[in-house]
Formats: sequence, C-alpha cells, structure tokens
Amino acid sequence: MPAPEQPWPSDWMRGVLGTCVLRTLADGPVYGYSIAQRLAEAGLGAVKGGTLYPLLARLEKAGWVTAEWRAGDGGPGRKYYVLTENGRAELESSARRWNGFTDLTRQFIATGEGPTDTDAEENR
Repeated sequence: MPAPEQPWPSDWMRGVLGTCVLRTLADGPVYGYSIAQRLAEAGLGAVKGGTLYPLLARLEKAGWVTAEWRAGDGGPGRKYYVLTENGRAELESSARRWNGFTDLTRQFIATGEGPTDTDAEENR
C-alpha cells in the first residue's frame, strides 16, 4: 500500500512543525503518537516518528517541554510531553512571528509588494 500523499511540501512543514507541536501541547499533556494523530487530523499530513521524536527532544532540551513516563492501562507505559511556562511563551512568540510571516508572504504573492512600515511594526 503506498504512503499517503503529504498535503504540504516538506520544507513548509519544517518551518512550522515546532510551533504546531507546541500548540498541540498547549491543550495538556500528550504522548508522541497522539501528537502525530492530532496533526494529521488537523490536515497537516502524516508526521513520522523519525521527524517528531527528535523535534520533541530539541523542544525538551530548549526547556519548552518536559517529559514524564506514565503507566499504561493494561499495556506499556507512555512518555507524555508537557508544555512548560517557557514553552507557552515560545508558542505565543512563534505564533505571532509565523502569523506576521504568512501575512507578509500572502500580501507579496497577491500584489508583488511588501507591507507598509506600519504593517511591519505591528508584526514584530
């Protein structure tokens, strides 16, 4: 069976995946496979473990996420990821910057021009 087609180019996903994972964790502790499911259900496509788990390790190393093992219900334990206060601040900052970037690129693609100086200041 062929792999499902990714809806977005991989370089686009690399640019925003960390922010999307932080946003997923903002809803509460969750384990890796569940993060991947939620991203797929949101329309972002399949995120492989070889991409997700190294990203989670980087987020943990940055202090934006902590991890805790929890016993499984009749099965093996799972590693749950929890957003820290620093992670919440990074999510807000990253989301603000990403929104500014997408606004700028949307405008440029539509008109061939960038934002006015006032628009650019609002997104910083």
